[in-house]
Amino acid sequence: MRKPIRIIIILCIAACLGAGGVFAQRYRDRRYSERRGVPNWTPDKNFSRDVFTFVRIRYSSGYGGGRYDRRYGRGFSGGSWATDYPDSDLNFSFRLQQLTSMEVDPDGLVLELTDPELFDYPFIYMLEPGRLVFSDEEVDCLRRYLLNGGFLMVDDFWGENEWDNFYYEIKNVFPDREPIELPLSHPIFHAVFDLKEKPQIPSIGVALNYGVTYEREDARTPHYKALYDDKGRMMAIICHNTDLGDGWEREGENEYYFREFSEKKAYPLGINIVFYAMTH
Repeated sequence: MRKPIRIIIILCIAACLGAGGVFAQRYRDRRYSERRGVPNWTPDKNFSRDVFTFVRIRYSSGYGGGRYDRRYGRGFSGGSWATDYPDSDLNFSFRLQQLTSMEVDPDGLVLELTDPELFDYPFIYMLEPGRLVFSDEEVDCLRRYLLNGGFLMVDDFWGENEWDNFYYEIKNVFPDREPIELPLSHPIFHAVFDLKEKPQIPSIGVALNYGVTYEREDARTPHYKALYDDKGRMMAIICHNTDLGDGWEREGENEYYFREFSEKKAYPLGINIVFYAMTH
């Protein structure tokens, strides 16, 4: 990275607690607070330059863009890049600092792939790429970012058509690299929480209204695929036929959904992914 950030991970306390019963459930007042009911905190000043910042990627293709502020709580106009925003990012950042010893930025950030600041942050999150179309500049920036030590998490897209679209776009970034399906034995499923399955997290509407975990018939099986650099470092994890972001966003809206999907699956896997990305 251009200005690599050092992430201080002294101890991950969740490692000895297992994936169930760790999280205290919170029901939020979503109406008034800029943080939408998510507790605030101040990172240790001794590590002011070493905090982990959850960076969401804004892209202009798909459903459209709109005005946004790079810090949470300000007005924005949707677009598939903004699905679950800002609640998922705020909630996940809160849980990450609550359950690990990582110093975490409470606010997070939204950046475009073409933003020069991208190279200051080692982890980026992109979702709903089923209609994504990279520009030539975005292709170049993402390639350079990943080859220079960055890590990409892709989330929340379903079915074969959306996979085909994302596959086409990521092959523009890396024509000679192939996404590789991760086995359940891979350390990313056991880095902090020991997961017994590759989880499938549905949106809250699908879970409550239909009682299933898949959002369409050709999306019954969750896939977790990785892209590697020439040294075998994982540069990206692609979470297909699953929606971790909804598990983070909707944690305070329904107890069943919280207990079954947020607590057991979405947060444990998300924390595992960040922990693995920052330590490998």
